[in-house]
Amino acid sequence: MTKEKIRDVATLKEHQSALALLLEEFDRVCRTLGIPYILFAGTMLGAVRHKGFIPWDDDLDIIMFREDYERFLEQAPEVLDNNRFFLQKEFSEHWPMFFSKLRLNNTTCLEKFHPKDKKIHSGVYIDIFPCDNAFKSSLGKRIQFFASKVVIAKSLYKRGYETKSSAKKLFMKICRVLPLKPFLAVAKGGRKNSTHVHSFLAAAKSYSKNVFPREYISNRINLDFENKKYPVSAEYDNLLRILYGDYMTLPPPEMQDTKRHVVLVDLSRSYEHYQSLHDNMEFDVLTVSIR
Repeated sequence: MTKEKIRDVATLKEHQSALALLLEEFDRVCRTLGIPYILFAGTMLGAVRHKGFIPWDDDLDIIMFREDYERFLEQAPEVLDNNRFFLQKEFSEHWPMFFSKLRLNNTTCLEKFHPKDKKIHSGVYIDIFPCDNAFKSSLGKRIQFFASKVVIAKSLYKRGYETKSSAKKLFMKICRVLPLKPFLAVAKGGRKNSTHVHSFLAAAKSYSKNVFPREYISNRINLDFENKKYPVSAEYDNLLRILYGDYMTLPPPEMQDTKRHVVLVDLSRSYEHYQSLHDNMEFDVLTVSIR
């Protein structure tokens, strides 16, 4: 069968509105349970610079300390509006990944690969990442970074991630035969309340941009985001400079596009409607920075 190319059904603005709805529900659950979190990465940048989404951004990131993250995964289903939302837990039956998502039921958000498990919920989502204790020594942190890469590669291979990079393909094939638990334990490691934490399991590509003092996560303030207030790091200036450098300077117009996470968004039909089509879709890989 000839592979098809299709365009988004929903506009980017409509997609962002759905993400904002997911964030509102996530925040309600966390406030009900007394679980702290912060907006992270491009979402935090959006709150600081735009008081909402970066205009060309198509995802939403949240980060939590590991103990808060695990409590959220355990307790949230008791409070969540499960008819409208689905909590996709890490390493669950139909989700082999190292982080979790909150999905919007009866919607479609198809990404740029063909998943091996056809039962993966593929509704519109926000990402929920754990933040882990870092080892004290520089060598220890480097070992954690490598361990996280093994965990990430194993998960991506099992999910069906597709790449044109021969090096990435080889690394995933090597990692798929390695045991998960010891590498995950190392990545999570470090003593409780360590002075520094890491976000390696937030799919970090860079070591230096994902290690920071604990207070960068624990100290929080509320900022406007899409006409509501949500928590961000009180040290957002320091944290954003680590992540993006001169973050208040807009990229040039030709760079103001997202590194697309999805190829199709439909807010009125379930992903199940598109499953057979997804198998035959062709993906154009974009590599534009979201800054």
